[in-house]
Amino acid sequence: MTISIREERPSDYKDIECVIELAFRHAEHTDHQEHKLVEKIRETDAYQPDLTFVAVDDERIVGHIVLSKIIIKNNNGHADSLALAPVSVLPDYQGRGIGRQLIQHALSKATETGHESVIVLGHEAYYPKFGFTRASEWQIKAPFDVPDESFMALELRPNALQHVHGIVHYSRAFNE
Repeated sequence: MTISIREERPSDYKDIECVIELAFRHAEHTDHQEHKLVEKIRETDAYQPDLTFVAVDDERIVGHIVLSKIIIKNNNGHADSLALAPVSVLPDYQGRGIGRQLIQHALSKATETGHESVIVLGHEAYYPKFGFTRASEWQIKAPFDVPDESFMALELRPNALQHVHGIVHYSRAFNE
């Protein structure tokens, strides 16, 4: 198995939707609408086509990841950041490091393109492997109730979040 990673293309959308649906079919703590979320993200100015990738095995799309623009706001201003959500891998391909490859690739590209931080709501035992820590360490909060250990942030540049605090504002795609 040789996995390659590339930017998603409009011609991939139907296959991506299937990957996302299958990846989350038996997941806990989900509304099973992640495929619709990705569609909605693409319709907003938060969509970053250069930060949305597919994992491909012999021309078959087996995984997908999206980084989209968000803002961390407080009374004194705001800071731009990215949301990592969702990451999807076909069930038959899970446990083979494809999610890890997608995340590492997306974070690397985000760093290369000058982004400074990434926020994720995810499994507290998985994302710290990539350097994510509790967002609350910077007084960054989710706009909804969520376990503190599941809401995490990553600095792509040293001290990028040093003076950042406030509430994360996701694109309208997350609120529809």
